[in-house]
Amino acid sequence: MELKKGMGIMAGTPMEEKYPQAGLAPEEVAAKQKEFGANQQPALPTAFWRLVLNGLWGPLPWLLEAAIILEFFLGKGLQATFILLLLVFSAVDGAVQKKRSMKALGGLHADLRTQSRVKRGDQWENMPADGLVPGDIVHVQLGDVIPADGTVLIGGLSADQAALTGESAPVAKAVDDPVYAAATVVSGDAIVQVTKTGTNSSYGKTAELLTHATAPGRLEKLLFGIVRLLVILDVALVIVLTVTALLRGTSIMSLLPFLVILFIATIPVAMPSSFTVANSVEASRLAKKKILVSGLTGIQEAASLDVLLVDKTGTLTQDRTALAAVSALQPASYNEDAVLTLAAAACDPQGRSSIERAIREGAAKKGTVLTPTSFTPFDPAKKYSAATVTWQAHDHQVQLGSPTILMQAAQVPDNLRAELAKLTATGARVVAIAVDGVIVGLIAIADPIKPDVPALIKRLHTRGVQVIMLTGDTRATAQAVAQQVGLQGAIGTPAEMDQAPRDYAGFANVLPADKFRLVQDLQKAGAVVGMLGDGVNDAPALKQADVGIAVTTATDIAKLAADIILTEPDLGAINDVVDSGQRVYQRMMTWIITKLTRTAQLTILLTFGYLFTGFFPISLSMIVFIVMMNDSVTLTLGTDRTYPSDRPTRWQLGDLAKIATGLTLGWLVLGFLLLWYFEYQLHLSADSTSTLLFAYLIFSAMATIYMTRTRGAFWRAVPSRTVLGVTCLNMVLTTVMGLTGFITPRAPIGPYLLVIAGVIVFAVLLDLLKQAFYRQQAA
Repeated sequence: MELKKGMGIMAGTPMEEKYPQAGLAPEEVAAKQKEFGANQQPALPTAFWRLVLNGLWGPLPWLLEAAIILEFFLGKGLQATFILLLLVFSAVDGAVQKKRSMKALGGLHADLRTQSRVKRGDQWENMPADGLVPGDIVHVQLGDVIPADGTVLIGGLSADQAALTGESAPVAKAVDDPVYAAATVVSGDAIVQVTKTGTNSSYGKTAELLTHATAPGRLEKLLFGIVRLLVILDVALVIVLTVTALLRGTSIMSLLPFLVILFIATIPVAMPSSFTVANSVEASRLAKKKILVSGLTGIQEAASLDVLLVDKTGTLTQDRTALAAVSALQPASYNEDAVLTLAAAACDPQGRSSIERAIREGAAKKGTVLTPTSFTPFDPAKKYSAATVTWQAHDHQVQLGSPTILMQAAQVPDNLRAELAKLTATGARVVAIAVDGVIVGLIAIADPIKPDVPALIKRLHTRGVQVIMLTGDTRATAQAVAQQVGLQGAIGTPAEMDQAPRDYAGFANVLPADKFRLVQDLQKAGAVVGMLGDGVNDAPALKQADVGIAVTTATDIAKLAADIILTEPDLGAINDVVDSGQRVYQRMMTWIITKLTRTAQLTILLTFGYLFTGFFPISLSMIVFIVMMNDSVTLTLGTDRTYPSDRPTRWQLGDLAKIATGLTLGWLVLGFLLLWYFEYQLHLSADSTSTLLFAYLIFSAMATIYMTRTRGAFWRAVPSRTVLGVTCLNMVLTTVMGLTGFITPRAPIGPYLLVIAGVIVFAVLLDLLKQAFYRQQAA
């Protein structure tokens, strides 16, 4: 288990002497170890080669691997090698990003072994916690991490289980109460019988959810949506060609090379690499802002983020209990300073209770700290501590603890209940102090809100992102915190999650499984879900979310589950993540529209050009250059200069297909006009026509990239140097090939200049139509 190391337990303590029964015998231990296994969690894969293999497995890689096999089978070694290099590049780059984040986080996969005090047979002994089995008898006390789920047999303790359950305050555990693995003992001393270990424990089940949690995979869905559209087009063209061949008496086998080209042109070969480059560029940008990216897909999903689930304790709050208020119920006898001073005397100076520490720190700032003449530590069963204090030359009996309990044992002032309700309504944890049998004051302890949280929530709301708070605390505490941070609406419970979760400002009394379920339910309803958390209890939801974000103080397991890790306290960095997602979206939108346009343009021109002329107007060997030149540009789109939107964006393939259809029809008009002119007016040779149409396809593809990278006029949006350089290089190389006869047949300069002029004119006209489409869409 990945737990913090405990303080250890000294042998022969009085608590151990209270348990005379024998522990498990060696043969019992061996049998249970065989049945239940070790008390630990399976390590997540961290080897670089395994991370690379993960990138080569899945629907997206399978499609490209099928294309590679087909290419080699058809003898297209160059094309197959090109696809293989792109696929390997995507997998390696993803593994590098993951490994880099692990290294920066200091090796989160280290296996920290804790020691436990266990009774085996008649002897108490120290042994590694991973050797525990159900039925073992364990002694835990102050500072120890509870090594497994169990039940208290003797004694009592207070456990900080915030990382597991999200409860901000320690929970008292008495005889017969359950305790949970990974919780920390902050006070008390108990003998515990182990009930569940390893993956069966509460901690283990939470960790095990990580192996099953996964986001829906919108990239894969988008990819297959693109392929589906292109396949429909291909099938229609194949039918047309086949019918024509039968009518003309042409051999179907002569069309086989063209059918292969259709298939290869349909597969979005460069898409995974393009996404990887775009995400990697933004990951580097975020790293400069102290934001680590361990899952590249989390960046692209941030563009569409519309619901952000936020853990309360340690995420919205500072996870640092502090003195919030002191109320003197009898100010004439005990003013606020006196209440605080006497309360501090009833706190254990060696204890780890956050409440006692906050009270002592508050009293120390006032400058008065009393040393009790006798002291009884907090008893989880009695729910108060007690001390005898000499104050103002008199001895006083002081009790500090639960208001409900002390109200039963001490005199209750008339104003206590009203004051208690007032302090409780703030979401603070309230303790009472009784002096000589009379309750004289109340002390409120709260976990302060992080100062940047209200501004963050307000900014996210303006961006169209709904924030929902999740906490293991009570509904009253959650409601108070929600009001402080600016979340408007009711606070629900896990039972109300399934009704209409987006109608609530947050949910209280939430367990890890509830968070995980809520993420899944919202995703099923069509939301793009982010999760911001810090504890073990957040890890499954972090892994399942489309965008999992762990704060700087998060536990190791939470950081491992997240896509994004904030290494600085500033939560405003979440807006930087959303901005990065918007930039990736803009770049990939350009890629998708361009891919749909140029593929449809190429295949339709080839098909109907063949029908009208009796030969393929572009040689199949030149199509290889077209594909490689186009893909070389798409790889650079990840570096393009873009401007984030202020609203969530969605990968709406239907809208993108409409734009692509309009551009395709426009370019086809130009293409067929050029083909008609070259073939029937100038009577050029098939080779010259092929070269000229090759230039037309390259120039129009480059123009389409410039047009689709912005919703405004393309000549007003300056691309990045890389995009500008590669597109210009492609056009220069195409011109050199076409006019010199290098690689391609030589074309006459007059018709070549006509191709360039036609592309420029149509690019301007089509861009005007594109702008009109976006204006209509926004209206």
